[in-house]
Amino acid sequence: MGTNLTFEYDREADILYVNTCSPYPEQESEELEDEIIARFNPETNEIENFEVLFFSSRLLRKEL
Repeated sequence: MGTNLTFEYDREADILYVNTCSPYPEQESEELEDEIIARFNPETNEIENFEVLFFSSRLLRKEL
């Protein structure tokens, strides 16, 4: 059984959300490299969600 991913883009904040579940207050969060936030399950330490900050500007970068 695979994991279902959902994608949501907040145009005003310019954040792409990648979720395996709905975010919840108990999740731990950590900023990874290059302004990406990972949200972890507090019991299993598995990554459940990502927030990609400044998403539209990433699309314009030459190194992609």
